[in-house]
Amino acid sequence: MSILIAPSILSADFAAFGAEIEAIEAQGADWIHVDVMDNHFVPNLTFGPQLCRAIRPYITTVMDVHLMISPVDPFIEAYADAGADYISVHAEATPHIHRTLQAIRATGKKSGLAINPGTPVEAATELLDIVDMIVVMSVNPGFGGQKFIPSQVDKVRRLREMIGDRPILIEVDGGITPQTAPAVVAAGADVLVAGSAVFGGGSVNNPSVYGANIQAIRAAAATAR
Repeated sequence: MSILIAPSILSADFAAFGAEIEAIEAQGADWIHVDVMDNHFVPNLTFGPQLCRAIRPYITTVMDVHLMISPVDPFIEAYADAGADYISVHAEATPHIHRTLQAIRATGKKSGLAINPGTPVEAATELLDIVDMIVVMSVNPGFGGQKFIPSQVDKVRRLREMIGDRPILIEVDGGITPQTAPAVVAAGADVLVAGSAVFGGGSVNNPSVYGANIQAIRAAAATAR
């Protein structure tokens, strides 16, 4: 399959989310990535389900919601109702991650398991039959614009081996640029989340920059495939 590029709206103009989403989709974005942070599990505060509901009509592709919150279970239904297609939760955010992933699937949504840089791949071993996607954090969660952590490339490679022929996507989130994309794609990544690397230098009034940025990441990733 082709590599999917999922721009994170954490780097978009917060005053123009609808226009920003329309612009990046028109310029080639495959998914829209929504980083939800609670200033508790991670040191930042971002978007609630009301925001997801408000932007859903502007999204014609996939709404990829990444919950960096704890507790997480009480909010799954709200984000599902708000229109998420994928809901990813952190292995580190709940003592009952299997039950949480079951709850996501019970809403009819795709389930994602996110693992932090310091979390071993073994955290996913017993969960492979109830996840649709594994999110490898290649930065510590909480802020955009961080530098890529190279050790996560091997984590992607080991996860790809563990997954085998199961229909599970591997998403890599954090520090993705044309320079870092080839290594994670060669290791087995399917979905690349990029924030500042997509939105940097562009605007809704100059969206061609978004397209050039997306194409640069896609072209770099293609060299690894």
